[in-house]
Amino acid sequence: MNHLPLIIKREYLTKVKNKSFIIMTILSPIIIILIIALVAYLSQLNNDKVREISILDESGLVDNTFENSETIIYNILQNTSLEEAIATAKKTASYGLLHIKKSKDIDTVIKHIKFYSKESPSLTIISNLETKLEKKLTNIKLQQQGIDIDIIKASKVNIDINQESFEGKKTSKIDSVVKLIFGGAAGYLLFMFIIIYGNMIMRSVIEEKTSRIIEVIVSSVKPIQLMLGKIIGTSLAGITQFAIWLVLGSILMTLVSLVFGIDMMQNPQQEVIQQAIETPAINSQINNLMAAFYNLPITNLVIAFVLFFISGYLLYSSLYAAIGAAVDNETDTQQFLLPVIMPLILAVYIGVFTVIEDPHGVVSTVFSFIPFTSPVVMLMRIPFGVPLWQQLIALLILIGTFIFIVWFAAKIYRVGILMYGKKPSYRELIKWIKY
Repeated sequence: MNHLPLIIKREYLTKVKNKSFIIMTILSPIIIILIIALVAYLSQLNNDKVREISILDESGLVDNTFENSETIIYNILQNTSLEEAIATAKKTASYGLLHIKKSKDIDTVIKHIKFYSKESPSLTIISNLETKLEKKLTNIKLQQQGIDIDIIKASKVNIDINQESFEGKKTSKIDSVVKLIFGGAAGYLLFMFIIIYGNMIMRSVIEEKTSRIIEVIVSSVKPIQLMLGKIIGTSLAGITQFAIWLVLGSILMTLVSLVFGIDMMQNPQQEVIQQAIETPAINSQINNLMAAFYNLPITNLVIAFVLFFISGYLLYSSLYAAIGAAVDNETDTQQFLLPVIMPLILAVYIGVFTVIEDPHGVVSTVFSFIPFTSPVVMLMRIPFGVPLWQQLIALLILIGTFIFIVWFAAKIYRVGILMYGKKPSYRELIKWIKY
């Protein structure tokens, strides 16, 4: 009789009814949202703070360069010495004092610009001051050399090479960025899912083994059915938990924003970004971004993501289950986990550092067929346009490897779940497979 559905049901209900599972499912999104809300609130307070910066321009070259904004007020000091300016800045609790030494020589002025402050100043504010000064002093130096600034501005050429495939499909530089983001997100999600819920499967096997419950279960159930049931049941529990996190997290973010008036997406550079969006060049980039999104093979991405995600997760889960059956405690799992995790880490590095530069190169292509790296690498390659036959071959190899690994892991599982009190070596694992 096939007990697999009963085992899946038992594993699923055991996990979702567990007190620690319920508590973590509820508390995790609450804690994360509270942390995000706290960071957003503190950032909002920081952005709303108005700072006053005193300017002492003894050169008279840049005193008309600084314009007040919503968060920065510039106090121009005149007819005063540096010592008096510093005393005034301290007395008025200014954020700092910018001093430009008296000189008509631009090179001398550049070497003697100082910012005095009580504490270490913000990197953003210093960068903003440097940008303003560089632009102004550069223009002055060009004028001193008899160069017409308007002619230079009019002579500037901006080149944006239009890209188009041989079939006539238009693309842009930003297409590669969008494709990398989608591929990287899919690969990283699979990586995290395997690490989190693979460990859950491994711990579940160890707990049942050490409690001797497994001895009763295996008397009426085949080890391979027990292992598959545990993998599938725990995976379904993980999907349930993940779905609850998404729903609960969305609700909590909305409630926090409405009740406390906190902008959860607060950006410390919001003013700069808003100004950039109003620039025609940035608007063009936004249009290119939207076009890049619509150019993605969405249907192919969704279908491939589901198939490679499930197959890759099941492949690694069977290895985690076998490791759990081979040891008596979680400490002993370390020697076996490294060979399992290394291909995943390698896949992420290959995807990030190789796929973006050459998605159809030898390295990217080869690793997208190797079953232990293909779930991540192939998902990162697909947005760049992978032939369907390559995707199917990689998927078939992955599924075939999963079937073999299940058989391989079941051999270890069958012997390991009844072995106690001894830390197995790789040589002993090979012997178990031959039984």
